[in-house]
Amino acid sequence: MDVKTVGIIGAGQMGNGIAHVMALSGFHVVLNDISQQALDSGLSLIQKNLARQAGRGKISDEEVAASMERISTTLVLADIGKTDLVIEAATERETVKQAIFEDLLPHLLPHTILTSNTSSISITRLASRTDRPERFMGFHFMNPVPVMQLVELIRGIATDEDTFKTCQAVVEKLGKTAASAEDFPAFIVNRILMPMINEAVYTLYEGVGSVRSIDESMKLGANHPMGPLELADFIGLDTCLAIMNVLHDGLADTKYRPCPLLTKYVEAGWLGRKTQRGFYDYRGETPVPTR
Repeated sequence: MDVKTVGIIGAGQMGNGIAHVMALSGFHVVLNDISQQALDSGLSLIQKNLARQAGRGKISDEEVAASMERISTTLVLADIGKTDLVIEAATERETVKQAIFEDLLPHLLPHTILTSNTSSISITRLASRTDRPERFMGFHFMNPVPVMQLVELIRGIATDEDTFKTCQAVVEKLGKTAASAEDFPAFIVNRILMPMINEAVYTLYEGVGSVRSIDESMKLGANHPMGPLELADFIGLDTCLAIMNVLHDGLADTKYRPCPLLTKYVEAGWLGRKTQRGFYDYRGETPVPTR
């Protein structure tokens, strides 16, 4: 199928990034959220990020204007059903995602492909609650979407080859690289990345190193562009904890047990950059470690 229109559910950090790259690549985008403020904020951020790319000479001012014209917004979920490809980018909670798909089903076109940007939840299980498990798959972008080159394509047990090929063609049109992953908890990237972050939190919890020494050690000793605790703050500690719980519950292996300190930070509402406090305090001019 030749995808021309893309519906994106959720205008947050991931959703607006996906809308950005889709519109820039020529797709017509319908962006949905339950909040007008979230839609306005998402559009503003897309405009700002496109302008930054233009300022660096990567795209033209005409491409910025054309991309913004390709994006429409709606508070009505049913409007998303009229698109060729739906990408759900709501919060990383399975009950929320299931409810969205159930509400959307009556409004879908017969050919519409459903996908989820989930970073860890079972694609097979999400697909089984819809009327089109053969046209359902995981479409997992990395954050920040305009910068990161990888997209994980995850087949559920029922996903057919046409659906996979169609989504693969969309990734190619975006100028990104697709990695095919099987439907097991956290797929490829987060299956490897999140236990590393969790182990960094255990290293802090057990007093082996401070926030700063752990991050500096991994940046200078392993050549990572960002330390694991800094990265956790960027991702969101609630998201990190949710993925660790998916790994722990789905694989029943104690090596995936979330660190109690990670749980404590989430309980405190210290979720990282988005709440101004996590392993670092971002309320001043420069981030300051909180431990």
